[in-house]
Amino acid sequence: MTTRNSTIPLPEYDAMSKRLRRIEGQVRGIVKMIEEGSDCTEVITQLAAAKKAFDAAAMFAVIALATQCATPADGSLSPLSVDELRKLAKSLA
Repeated sequence: MTTRNSTIPLPEYDAMSKRLRRIEGQVRGIVKMIEEGSDCTEVITQLAAAKKAFDAAAMFAVIALATQCATPADGSLSPLSVDELRKLAKSLA
């Protein structure tokens, strides 16, 4: 079995890491809102915002990984097929 190089290039990794840290802060804020008995509408609004942010970060990661996997630097692996890329993206749906 051949393993693909799935390392995210540094600029994309940094951007994704920042996004995920922001989402982590959002989730901590939501937990605090729930513990303090905040209005349900506000909690749900924040949950929706965190979900949207996570979905965007996940898609960003798939695109970065797909780009990296589709064009291996050393040429030792064949690029991902369109079907493989679709399967990766579909796993987020």
